[in-house]
Amino acid sequence: MSYTQGEYPIISKQNLAKNMYDYVISAKEIADLASPGQFVHIRVKGFSLRRPISICEINRELGTIRIVFEIRGEGTKEIAKLNEGELIDVMGPLGKGFTMLDPSQKIIVVGGGIGVPPMYEVARHYGENATAIIGFRSANAVILNGDFQQAGAKLMLCTDDGTMGAKGFVTAALKHRLLEGSADMIYACGPHMMLKGVVELAKEYHIPCEVSLEERMGCGVGACLVCACRTVKNGEEYLAHVCKDGPVFRAEDVIL
Repeated sequence: MSYTQGEYPIISKQNLAKNMYDYVISAKEIADLASPGQFVHIRVKGFSLRRPISICEINRELGTIRIVFEIRGEGTKEIAKLNEGELIDVMGPLGKGFTMLDPSQKIIVVGGGIGVPPMYEVARHYGENATAIIGFRSANAVILNGDFQQAGAKLMLCTDDGTMGAKGFVTAALKHRLLEGSADMIYACGPHMMLKGVVELAKEYHIPCEVSLEERMGCGVGACLVCACRTVKNGEEYLAHVCKDGPVFRAEDVIL
């Protein structure tokens, strides 16, 4: 696993929704190494542990990466205080990303809540051959819907309360999409219950599936056991590290 660490300038900052922030960071070394599905580890002043944040977009031409994150505690609250022009301490890219097929293949990305941002770079790779199914609690939590459309993906937006898009869960939208036709791969990131439903549908329709797990992390490079998850290898259960062995796993290899 090749990664680097340094302080890089924030070149843009946006507040996408309540407690949801979007940073573009000038970090050529990381952009050159990164692939869809990987993450970065952000150092927060005053805290001993870094915070893992998925990579939303990679622009190798400009030498930038984009991260979209939600304030979930004191650490991410401090990160959100950083502004355009300031430096941010980033380690990355870390972890195992998604298996990317030829852009001509038909694929589906499924994201729920803060699991939506890492699906954007995947959708960009496939453009109009991607279907993006994204779900949120309500309209005031919706992010990146315009980005997916601009990338050329067919967008299926869901909200739990029906205030924007279709009312219901992303699994219902995925079922509807699969009734229209098959796909060469399904990629998903979000809450465990959502992932479980996605994996069951992928199995039912005999479509390869990869899932990205969200876990609390300590070191970010596999040296500690904070982010252990249950997986299966050669028919036997074993503990893997989300940060090193993942965060992306084949659906058949992870126990949800």
